[in-house]
Amino acid sequence: MKNILLPSDFSENSWNAIQYAINFFEKEICNFYLLHVNRFDNVMINDAPYIAPEETIEDVYTKPAKLQLRKILKRITQQFSPNKKHKFYTVSDFGFFIESIRKHVEDKNIDCIVMGTKGASGLKKIIIGSNTGDVITKVKCTTLAVPESAQFVKLEEMAFPTDFSLTYDIQILQPLLEILETSKSALRILHISKKKMHLNGDQTKNRELLDDYFSDLDHSFYYLTNKKVEDAIQCFVESRNINMICMVAKNLNYFQHILFHSKVEEISYHTEIPFLVLHEKN
Repeated sequence: MKNILLPSDFSENSWNAIQYAINFFEKEICNFYLLHVNRFDNVMINDAPYIAPEETIEDVYTKPAKLQLRKILKRITQQFSPNKKHKFYTVSDFGFFIESIRKHVEDKNIDCIVMGTKGASGLKKIIIGSNTGDVITKVKCTTLAVPESAQFVKLEEMAFPTDFSLTYDIQILQPLLEILETSKSALRILHISKKKMHLNGDQTKNRELLDDYFSDLDHSFYYLTNKKVEDAIQCFVESRNINMICMVAKNLNYFQHILFHSKVEEISYHTEIPFLVLHEKN
């Protein structure tokens, strides 16, 4: 059984991520936790967070949030056929956003967070400092970031950009392995370098580790040379049937280039392709 956290700010963008999650985990037994956090950090007085009395929190924040969450549940039942494998729970919280997410990840033994990303201008301008960007970078839990224009389709191929510089703990790759097995999709492991070069000894060893780990699945290796990692990713996505991009958060060099960069023109993978971000467990 999987426990999936679905943070929602009641926007259409977050509804799109909820729809994607329900479709994505259609064949798996899941508990879905719909979470809305009324944020301390949104209510400031004299540059300090305003801590409201309990009665005020209940009347002004908690009751309206619970009502909105019930509306989402109703929308789910109207839009999706009943799935005996899926159970839904609503959670309303009041506090600091990231602390709340971390708390629920631990308390509910969350396997994956699914959140929406917004903005045709790419992640740089929208995500840095926003909810999804904070979760991706500050919460150690597998996170699926779903762009506002992404629509669920059957997974055919997943791209896995890596520079082979890291020795991955086998545990960190487990969520990726499970998705590949469930979806029967192919893994395309992509090495991008700024100039043509041979792999060193450590890189070769790490490449062999990946080859061995995914040996029972459809996987292949690709090598691209491009000065800009994000351009190489875009070319690769356009040339193949890539439905999802998977990255390891620990690989900061690649991670920041691909998710958080200033050049946003023609980088459509930001607005159409979901990102699966893998984290090392604490």
